[in-house]
This record gives sequence, C-alpha cells and structure tokens, in this order.
Amino acid sequence: MIQTLVEFLRGINELLTAGIAITAFSLLLYALSFNLRDRVARSFAIILLCVVFVSVGDVLSSISAAADQIEFWMRIQWIGISFLPPAYLHFSDALLETTGRPSRGRRRRLVWLLYFVSFGFVLTLPTDWLVGPLVNNIEPAPHLQRTSLTWVFALYYLVTMCLSGVNLWRAYRRAVTRTSRRRMRYLLLGALAPVLGSYPFLLFGSDLATNHPLLFWLAATLSNLLVSLLLVLMAYAVAFFGVAWPDRVVKRRLFKWLMRGPLTASFTIVLVTVVNRYGERFGLSNPVVIPIVMVTSVLILEHLITLAAPFWERWLFHGGNPDKLQLIQSLEERLLTTGDLRDFLESVLAALCDRLQVTNAFMVVFNTDSPEMLLTIGDDSPFEEVDSQTDLLNVVAKNGSVVVKRAEAERLFTWRNYWLAPLFEDNNGEERLSGIIGVERSSDDRLEEDETQAIGILTRRAEMALLDVRLQQQVFTSVEQLAPQVDLIQRLRAAARYDGTGVLTAEQVSLNDRNMSKWVKDALSHYWGGPKLSQSPLMNLKIVKQAINQHEGNPTNALRAILLEGIQKVRPGGERRFTGEWILYNILDLKFLEGRKVREIAMRLAMSEADLYRKQRVAIEAVADVIVEMEQQARKEELVDTEREHVMF
Repeated sequence: MIQTLVEFLRGINELLTAGIAITAFSLLLYALSFNLRDRVARSFAIILLCVVFVSVGDVLSSISAAADQIEFWMRIQWIGISFLPPAYLHFSDALLETTGRPSRGRRRRLVWLLYFVSFGFVLTLPTDWLVGPLVNNIEPAPHLQRTSLTWVFALYYLVTMCLSGVNLWRAYRRAVTRTSRRRMRYLLLGALAPVLGSYPFLLFGSDLATNHPLLFWLAATLSNLLVSLLLVLMAYAVAFFGVAWPDRVVKRRLFKWLMRGPLTASFTIVLVTVVNRYGERFGLSNPVVIPIVMVTSVLILEHLITLAAPFWERWLFHGGNPDKLQLIQSLEERLLTTGDLRDFLESVLAALCDRLQVTNAFMVVFNTDSPEMLLTIGDDSPFEEVDSQTDLLNVVAKNGSVVVKRAEAERLFTWRNYWLAPLFEDNNGEERLSGIIGVERSSDDRLEEDETQAIGILTRRAEMALLDVRLQQQVFTSVEQLAPQVDLIQRLRAAARYDGTGVLTAEQVSLNDRNMSKWVKDALSHYWGGPKLSQSPLMNLKIVKQAINQHEGNPTNALRAILLEGIQKVRPGGERRFTGEWILYNILDLKFLEGRKVREIAMRLAMSEADLYRKQRVAIEAVADVIVEMEQQARKEELVDTEREHVMF
C-alpha cells in the first residue's frame, strides 16, 4: 500500500516538475519578449533560466533508462542550482535600485563576484568535486552522492539567499503606494518558489529521504505544487516592471500567455501520460493514439480559450469602465478603412448604374474646394480633358454655392452627358457640399419617380460613408495629440509606484524613449526658430541645461548648439565631398542648416526624392544616437561627482 502511494506521488511529482519546466520556460519567453529593457525583468529572466535547467534536468533524468544519461541530466540540474544564489542577489539588487536605492558599487561588485563563484562551482561538475557519482539503487530516487564541497555550497547557498532576502525586505519597505506594496508582497511570497524548487535535490542522500520515502515524496509533491503557483505569482508581480502599459493590459497579456502556453501544454502532457499508461488496458495502441490526443487537446483548448477570452477579459481586467473599454476595443473591428470606403462607394455607383441601366458613373470629392476624382465605373473618364475640372466647378457654382441649405439645392442637375447628384455633410449647423456623384444619362433624358428616389437613397448612403470617414479622421487626430501625453503619464504612473518622489519630480528625458528621433527631427525642422525647437522635450536634457550658461541663459540657443554639435559629430573627417560616406552629413547640412528644398537637395546629391527621405531618416537617427551618448556621458559624470561628494562628507 505504501509502495503504491509512493509510486503515485512520484508520478504526480514528475508531472508537476514538467509543468514547472513549461511554466518557467513560458514565463522566460514572456520576460524576453515584453520588458527585457528593465533590470528587474532581466534578472528575473536569469532566475527563470535557472529554474528551467533544474526542472528540465529533473524531468529528463526521471525518464532516462541508462545510468550515464541519468547522471548527465542530474549534473545539468546543478547548473541551475549553482547559479540561483547570485541570480537572486542580482534580482534583489535590481529591485532595490528600482525603489530608489541604487548601488554605490559594492552590491554590484558582490553580484559579479558571486556569479564568478557559481561559475567556479559549475566548472567542477564534470568531476566529482561538487557532487559525487550516481547512486542508483537507494531510496527515494537516483541521486548524486554528496561531497565535502556540497556542504560548502549549501552554506554559500544559505548565506546568499539570506542577503537576497534582506534586500527584498528593504525594497518592500521602500514601496510608496498601496498597489506597489501589495505587489511587493506577492513578489516576496513568489520569491520562495525557486528556493523551494531546489530543496528536494539538496535532501537527496539524507537519512530523511532514505528512511522515509513516503514523507519525502509527499513533501516534494507539495513543494512542486506550491512552486508552480508561486512562480506565476512572482512573474505576475515582475510583469509590471519596465512597461508603460495600463495594468489591465499587463494582466490580460500575462493571463492569455499563461492560458495558451503553460496551461495548454501541461494539460496536454497530463492527457498523454494517462493515455500512455492506461491506454493499452482499453485496447488502444499508444503510437497511434498519443499524437491524436496531443493534437486534439491543443486544438480544443486553444479554441475554448479564444471563445472565452472576451468574457474573462471583461470580467477580470476592464476595471471601472468596461463599456468604454469594450467600445474602444471594438473600434478596430468597426473601422472604415480607405479600402472599405472605396468598396462601399463603388457598390453605390454600381447600384446606380444598375438602377438606371447605364454603364458609366463617377464620384468626385472636394478637398479645399477643388474636385478630386475618387473612383469611376465604366470606360468613360470625364476628367481626361484639360478644362473638365473648371467646367464641373462652374456647373456646381451655378446650381448652388459650396455652403448651401439642402432644401435649396437638393436636386439633380446635368453636366455634359451625366446626371449630377450633390453630396452634403454637416459643418457646424450648415450643410457643406462635400462631393458629387455623376451617373450617365440614358437616351430618353428623363428620370422616373422611382429612379429619382433610388438616386436619393443611394446618395444618402454615400454621404453617410463620407461623414463616417471624416469623423474617424477627427478621432485619429485627437488620439495622435493625446498619445504622447498619455504615454508619459502611464510611464510615470508605472515608475512612481516604487520611487514616487524621485520619478515624479525628475525632469530628465528617458534615453530609451521611442520618440527621441522624432523630437530631434522636429527640433531640426525649426532649427532657425519655431515652437518645435523652443518647446522641444529635448530642453529637459542635462546637456542642454549645462549649455544654457554658455549661451547667455537662452535655452533655445543652447539646444541649437547641441543639435549642431550632434550634426558635426556625424561629419566624416577631412575635406567635405559629395561622396557616399558624406551623404548623411550633406543631407543634414543642406536640409536643416541651409534650409534648401527637397528637390534641390535630391538633384545636388544625385538621388531620387524617395531615397533622400530614407537617407534623411537614417541621418536623423544618427544625430539622435549622438545626443543620447552625450547625455549618457553627462549623467554619468554627474553621478560620479555626487558619489565623490558623498564620500567626502
């Protein structure tokens, strides 16, 4: 009975270990994909990598038959166990830095020292120094024999984990908001996962494991079950570091990642294991059934997740404005693109031609009161003649001004061999002529009442489509204006949870900001004066503030000098030429410093305008990179001066 229970717990433990490996690897991919720029996330990724080594080594050693393979995978496990202590100290140091206590050099040097120590332990794994040879026939399971160096490593492991715990506790006490303190508690609790996950391997060979296998496997199973939950909890807390997304976006992405990755893969492994062990009892051939079970389970789970996603997203992550958020999310599906507009209007023209039994029709829209042919049906092109546009405008002017009342102008009129139907849109309470639909006139030159009504209905449909596109354009314009401010607020909100005063009062520009090249381009476009220069976010750069004193307190001249210095650093050495290596500098000089037109520059540099725009983008990015390097150097020098003053006083 006890042996049966031990075997059952061992099987459950193998499944849980496989689940931990899948979860850790999935979360590692998540960290590498979304917030790798953040130091906390990078150090957490190292911890996850260690967990992957430990779990994968455990799984593969448990299913291996040959003794040399078992020993090989067990030694692979110890790579992850060996690097866990410095990875934890690295993680705690990064977390403490995020909460406003950056290292003055000692913590970082200690982290690197411990990485080298762990690397030294790993170098001993091919020998029997850190762990001895394989013990294969002693309960509770095959394991590597202990050595005297194993006890040294255990002490090293314990001391380093205690130091990491102290740093984590200091970081928790420095959290400034209720939300950040709650997530820091999640982080402290979740940080136990890798420690607990490595504990069973430190017990192998002990009297407890040998004399009480049932107790050992029960503890190991409960430990792995707890590790699975705590690992997800730790990943949840870390997912908010280094990203400027709203909380609901972080939660939704992580939850969807877990559902489609670890949950689906773990459930599939459980089904395959059950079929593999018990399928033959029911007359099922494993080589045939297992692939079918794998594919079917993955497809069904992915389908169920897709169907359920809108419901659990709305219930769990939409916060206090579910209706508004759902409306915004559905905007993409309802969006009327340019292609959709053309398809719809082409259908309207086709319906008009079909109703009047003709073959030619066109639609003209007015942009700044000048006609633009949007689309045509048939072989006839009414704008081929030189005076066609002027002639059409004259006809429109005679039949109603550009701003008219519908009651005064809602009628069909003729132009050449076309019926013209005006299209209107509301413009601050007045109806503005927005376009014209032209339909070929038939030979009898008369319209029946039902034909006139059909034309009226279809023109209203076209008006509605044009109005929707105009309203969408207004929405896009508003979003473009709001996007930089909203992005800044989200970044400040995310960072201020852990270092509120320092982040919210800092005026420094983030050097990783995706808008850096755009800011440089805008400032260069107003190089000789304008709001894009005088009101540029680049004014907050430390190098600009340092240059203000050199330019009589004028920040605009200071920024102009920094831009010029950036351009000069792009300039190759030697006498100026118009060759390939000088192309970036010549574009910057001719376009922004001399203010010449694009066509003139393209002719001077013997390139097409399209190629000029591509090279201009590269040149602006080069200047942005130079300015970032200058700013980094200035901030580094300020930090060194601050540390020197701290040491002196």
